[in-house]
Amino acid sequence: MSKIVEKIRYTADVVCFKDDSVLLIERKWDPYQGRFALPGGHVDPGETSLAAAVRELEEETGLAVLAGDLVLVGVYDTPDRDPRGRYVSAAYAVEAPEGTTAEAGDDAAKVKWVRVEDLPPLAFDHTGIVADAWRQHRARQG
Repeated sequence: MSKIVEKIRYTADVVCFKDDSVLLIERKWDPYQGRFALPGGHVDPGETSLAAAVRELEEETGLAVLAGDLVLVGVYDTPDRDPRGRYVSAAYAVEAPEGTTAEAGDDAAKVKWVRVEDLPPLAFDHTGIVADAWRQHRARQG
């Protein structure tokens, strides 16, 4: 009996809050080209998901944060969450540092702050990730 081996890719996503808004990128590439998503991407060889989250946030939005400021939201591994194949993502949340501005870079066509209650339909399963992060964020705020 042969065993099917599934290739799994590891990614990190970041939910960056500023007051009651979340930072989104417009995707430059397929899948979901032109749709809004969370900043994030592949974890490089030898890199932790936390380090990848810090790197991807800065590459895609210009926002530099400290790894210690990120909080794990959860691990997302639904088999069909990405049309390219099996992707497992560690999602982190962070509050944007005071006075920072975001600019599109790397894989982002543009960036946009959107009130959590006004989210458009997001790529992948990012709407659910934002909802989970928002609940946790509000609980931490007291």
